[in-house]
Amino acid sequence: MTTAASKEFRTIAERFVAARRSATSPIDYPGTMPSTLEDAYAIQDLAISAYGDEVVGWKVGRIGEADLGNFDTDRLAGPIFARHVVVEPAASPAMPIFAQGFAAAEAEFLLRIGKGVDPDKTTYTMEEAAALVEAVHVGIEIASSPFAGINQHGPTVTVSDFGNNNGLIVGPNIPNWRASGFERWPVSVRIEGVEVGRATTETMLDGAVGAVRFLLELLARRKIAVQRGLWVSTGAVSGVHEVRPGQQVEARFGDMFAVTCTIEATSTAW
Repeated sequence: MTTAASKEFRTIAERFVAARRSATSPIDYPGTMPSTLEDAYAIQDLAISAYGDEVVGWKVGRIGEADLGNFDTDRLAGPIFARHVVVEPAASPAMPIFAQGFAAAEAEFLLRIGKGVDPDKTTYTMEEAAALVEAVHVGIEIASSPFAGINQHGPTVTVSDFGNNNGLIVGPNIPNWRASGFERWPVSVRIEGVEVGRATTETMLDGAVGAVRFLLELLARRKIAVQRGLWVSTGAVSGVHEVRPGQQVEARFGDMFAVTCTIEATSTAW
């Protein structure tokens, strides 16, 4: 990386962080859009450092069909920060978005890592990845960015602003998840009572455990430690559903579980 590129990456990261902190949106992309995932993750690393909060999880997303030929992977990742996580709320929480930027709600299975991970291990089988998972919960990821066009310019732009994550609701735990067949459960999302998407995790590449496997290998390459208790939000099962302030969102998982929230505009700086 050249000195000029390093300076550019730091500027992009700092401007995204400043916009998120001040609840400013919409913004234009704050620099030259990265052309490679390596550059995008370099920007993300700088932004994580500047954000100043603990990373307690990672969202994993799918790279769109139109972009697959340009990259050697079919997934991307972004950090989930402690201040944006709501764990098993008693009521329907209010989840903030950048109202003039991009915002969406996604039904996801959330897998929790139950063991420390060998930092020198760089490849995993599906069985090895599954063995590290201690629990599976249902939940909702809030995807939001102050840059309204974040999903219109390919995965490098998405990665560079925290993978487009702005919150996570951790819903109920699935008992005996290994025998539950959860990846075959119908998952749906309703906005204002209207169903906007329905699918199963079986349609998502190699499923929720495959998302964990991808993330473990990615973080190993990035020299990022994986601690016990880390959440992995494994991908939007029924799709990416755009939302706006005031709307009620409900994600249903099979016949047993539902997670709800209200969308609100981010309005206070921190």
